[in-house]
Amino acid sequence: MKPSILFLCTGNSCRSQMAEGWGRHLLGERFDFFSAGIAKHGVNPLAVKVMAEAGVDIGNHYSKTVDELPQQRFDHVITLCGHANETCPYFPGPVIHHGFDDPPALAAGAADEEEALVHYRRVRDEIGSFIKKLPRELAQRQ
Repeated sequence: MKPSILFLCTGNSCRSQMAEGWGRHLLGERFDFFSAGIAKHGVNPLAVKVMAEAGVDIGNHYSKTVDELPQQRFDHVITLCGHANETCPYFPGPVIHHGFDDPPALAAGAADEEEALVHYRRVRDEIGSFIKKLPRELAQRQ
């Protein structure tokens, strides 16, 4: 049985979807990955686009709340935004917070899609780097 990791964000539309996608792509043989939101806002199409650019397909992901997950116990819960960290439902064991900027908020003033994608790509890459280091970080916490 592989350890399970839940990524939790406000709307399960962008950051948590990216983290789940990266996790399955990079570390799927070592962990089971899930993502959810405090609410569900639908998967952000620009998140799908930039993940595909990196070779990670999250096109079949869907936005969900914790209550909709197939399991309710997780070995690790990682919040990816301040709101989720502050309003996280109760989970037994420690909840780890590692916040990332919100690409849709950063891109709100973008002149066009290409300018908006710059923000999505930066956060995508930051989340990917975090996922690569995740086994070491989890081992240090135990």
